[in-house]
Amino acid sequence: MDWFYTLFTGSGVAQSIFVLALTASLGLVIGNVRIRGVGLGIAGTLFSGILLAHAGMTADPVVMGFAQDFGLVLFVYTIGMQAGPGFFDSLKRQGLTLNLLAVAIITFGIAVTVAFHALGILSAPAALGLFAGATTNTPCLAAAQQALGLSPRFTAEAARLAGLGYAVTYPFGILGVILTMGIIRLFFRVSPTEEATAFSREREEEIRNVVSRSIIVEDKDMDGTRVKDIPGFGGFGVVITRLLRGDHMGTADEDTVLRRGDILQAVGKKGGVDAFIAAVGRSSEIDLRSLPGDLVTRRIVVTRRGIPGSSIGSLMLHDRFGVVVGRVIRGDFNFAGTPNIRLNFADKLVVVGTEDGIAAAAESLGDSLEALDHPQVLSVFVGILLGVAVGAVPFRLPGVPAAVKLGTAGGPLLMAIFLSRIGRVGRLNFFISQSANLMLREIGIILFLSCVGLSAGEGFFAVLLKGPGLAWIGYGALLTMVPVLTVGFSARAFLKLNYLSLCGLLSGAMTDPPALAFANTQTPSDAPSIAYATVYPLTMVLRVLSAQLMAIFLFR
Repeated sequence: MDWFYTLFTGSGVAQSIFVLALTASLGLVIGNVRIRGVGLGIAGTLFSGILLAHAGMTADPVVMGFAQDFGLVLFVYTIGMQAGPGFFDSLKRQGLTLNLLAVAIITFGIAVTVAFHALGILSAPAALGLFAGATTNTPCLAAAQQALGLSPRFTAEAARLAGLGYAVTYPFGILGVILTMGIIRLFFRVSPTEEATAFSREREEEIRNVVSRSIIVEDKDMDGTRVKDIPGFGGFGVVITRLLRGDHMGTADEDTVLRRGDILQAVGKKGGVDAFIAAVGRSSEIDLRSLPGDLVTRRIVVTRRGIPGSSIGSLMLHDRFGVVVGRVIRGDFNFAGTPNIRLNFADKLVVVGTEDGIAAAAESLGDSLEALDHPQVLSVFVGILLGVAVGAVPFRLPGVPAAVKLGTAGGPLLMAIFLSRIGRVGRLNFFISQSANLMLREIGIILFLSCVGLSAGEGFFAVLLKGPGLAWIGYGALLTMVPVLTVGFSARAFLKLNYLSLCGLLSGAMTDPPALAFANTQTPSDAPSIAYATVYPLTMVLRVLSAQLMAIFLFR
């Protein structure tokens, strides 16, 4: 049985893989245990690693170092690919307010961390570990450890202290955000059901902001005028999807010549459609979409190589197939399909035309669900390659004595947001299906947390029971609660922020998936998830940068 014993206590690549797989498996079992609906989830792998390391299990340091860094890269890259397409669009809405509140939470956390170190309460490595653990931010810990490694004072003990501080404070980092949600709910006597209803009304109003209206052309100056020659038409952001002239129903585009008495179906933002109505005539009670005829409405998914990056106008869909793009649906956002809109891979186009025309347009655009499910592996590795390269570039900030790098935590994240936004470079489509993204993301974070747990586990219980561990838990609680309570109460009391959006904000600003899961149990509304996704990318970048800057200034 010696061969079996060496799997637990031996060395080498195979033994290390066995230990990592055991850590991950045991951790996921622990994470699935729920108490009053709350569980550790993937974070259970951190504590399984601690337990196994305390029991004497080890793995090859080189193998663990690679697994930890590669796991981190996979995690942050897939997070960026998921959040990137809607990131900039979300900033145009309430995203700016939510992100400013998230920045305030981060700033308060930095201030408390620096104060602990300045008062001599915590060493720099311990303070950085507590900062990462109290905010449940794994890439923050990685960035801190990388920045600590650049200091001439760096030792293996410094990295271990950061890992221990993270592990000790992580549990309350999760629970503290959940506790804050409960305190705010009780203090303001919030009804999650009522908040969900209010959010739904606001959401419906946003969606209705892209409207479809029937219009009668009555202005005599419009008779014989092409659509694109209507004064101010380019600024209306309106698309003409149908035209009824006498008994004939057809599609229209910007080159269509109008006649008095024509009835048009226009799609666009409410303000733009209202301005268009004022320019050409008046609203019609006839909804052209409800009239019988050969025109139908279908959705087409952009999946053909070469289409992403092209504008709707350049595809000449009306000239080629007689179809018009009324709307473009991209993630949680939809907007009028004006000619200047550039398409991304997996955009959904709402088109109007005949069955034959739509079928031909669908073939031209791809419209393949199989293509969405099949990950383009080359683009994933190219994206990671570029992200790691960006993370390795040193840059200087005013007043900072040493160069700063985004590292393997920040570089791939920013690159993924950028690539997912542009969608295509040459023949490469930077799109990862939801299922593939989730698989890669969870594998990445499981590898990282397993390695962190195995590295910190040897001295974890000694620090917790005989060392400063209990005091660290108290300091970590302050790092968690002071920022979220301060900003949470202010956002609710002064900004009247929807409670469910506030829960998503707090979860995202603290990068706390279990807290988000708890918020989602209060009501079926997707308000928490939308707010979480809105602030998550900026939060991740700022926490990575702030950890590096604090390491440079505090560990000199």
